Amino acid sequence: MGKKFVPQTEPLSNEEIQEQTRFRIEKLNALKTAGKDPYEELTYDVTGHSVDIIADYDKLAGSIVRVAGRLMSKRGMGKVSFCDLYDRRGKIQIFTKVDVLGEEAYANWQNLDIGDVVGVEGEVYLTEKGEVSIVTHSYTLLAKCLHPLPNKYQGLKDTEIRYRQRYLDLIVNPQVKDTFEKRSRIIKEIRNFLDGRGFMEVETPLLVSNAGGASARPFETHFNALDIDLKLRISLELYLKRLIVGGFERVYEIGRVFRNEGMDTRHNPEFTLMELYQAYTDYQGMMELTESMFRYVAEKVCGTTLIKYGDLELDFGKPFARLTMNDAIRQYAGIDFDSVTTDEEARALADEHHIEYEKWHKKGDIINLFFEEYCEKNLLQPTFIMDHPLAISPLTKKKKDEPEKVERFELFINTWEMCNAYSELNDPIDQRERFKAQDAAADAGDEEANHTDEDFLNALELGMPPTGGIGYGIDRLTMLLTDAASIRDVLLFPTLKQQNQ
Repeated sequence: MGKKFVPQTEPLSNEEIQEQTRFRIEKLNALKTAGKDPYEELTYDVTGHSVDIIADYDKLAGSIVRVAGRLMSKRGMGKVSFCDLYDRRGKIQIFTKVDVLGEEAYANWQNLDIGDVVGVEGEVYLTEKGEVSIVTHSYTLLAKCLHPLPNKYQGLKDTEIRYRQRYLDLIVNPQVKDTFEKRSRIIKEIRNFLDGRGFMEVETPLLVSNAGGASARPFETHFNALDIDLKLRISLELYLKRLIVGGFERVYEIGRVFRNEGMDTRHNPEFTLMELYQAYTDYQGMMELTESMFRYVAEKVCGTTLIKYGDLELDFGKPFARLTMNDAIRQYAGIDFDSVTTDEEARALADEHHIEYEKWHKKGDIINLFFEEYCEKNLLQPTFIMDHPLAISPLTKKKKDEPEKVERFELFINTWEMCNAYSELNDPIDQRERFKAQDAAADAGDEEANHTDEDFLNALELGMPPTGGIGYGIDRLTMLLTDAASIRDVLLFPTLKQQNQ
């Protein structure tokens, strides 16, 4: 008969882990010697999943089902035992009796370890305590777990291990699956929303000769076959605009971009960006689309437009606030940049307020630095910040009545920038001049400046209609809707510093 299972409540020492691993490998070798190698199993015909069986108990009571998953607890002794089997949908109790299985099969069942992957065929049954269970008629070991798992009392709380071994995190912390299932639904509902508005999803190159469309330092590589240097894209913008020139009036792409910059709770060097472009509209149209889409996704994924993030309640149901960048600085810093006429005046204000800037920074750059220092931290509820300086917006249309500003907005929620949108610049002459200014900034030392893209200019010279465009950070939106503290919590495999093997 099986020995009594004693729950492990204290973390195992390294010696205990090594010993348990050795015992498990010995069990595996014994199975192989006996001709019962679990890795030779090719398939298992699953007929139901845990939560569905529990939900449909009234219909399934007494019927035979086949489930498969990982054993995550064992309890009981003698002729009766219980365990919890976790599958992709949840967990269900497995009730195993020696008089049903027989002596040998029951002894082998008791010899299984927590973490083993099994298939179980049995009868749907309600225990005396009212728990829907499966009475085991037969079982198949499908994969042996060779290492002891963190026990349910201690859990897996070390974030470093959780991020490095996400597979273990998903096994031990089932709630982590909820975050990534919700992430999948977020992307699905974004697609549903855009498809409903007539957008077409496309794919554009990841390896590019000119990484433009954003202010960021790219990763660089070399393509041996053509003996050319290439970069990983930092944005999706310039290729999508080429498609607008080609006649696709509404396009979007959801894909990875790569920026060789620092890491923190909101930044990872590779992340998921969505960009969309719509012909015959402007940044006002993009504001309407953004507000409608955020509200739609919140309702579909969270069931409400009142989103809890930590102690903060964010209201997606109300009209989003709108402020120009200069008005925001006036409100939160008490400085009126509309009355500042020269770069020297702007630099003097920066010196006075201890705002650090680079030697090539002009008035527009310094306005943005003031905004980042004084304003962002105050933008909790959804707020559109509009009409950015021309100097920091090389791909954006100028405002007709204020040529030092552009038709651009960023959406801020919970102090985070959630998206960036323009009335897209479609004047090829103006665009060439702005590229020249970016080239000059690069020559002066700005490693994040754009560079002239002759093929893109050639496309613009063929004529691009008035267009609104926008980029959304999918990871930050997922953080917001899942109450995640770090971007690493919503990336299955975040970038981490290498460890010695």
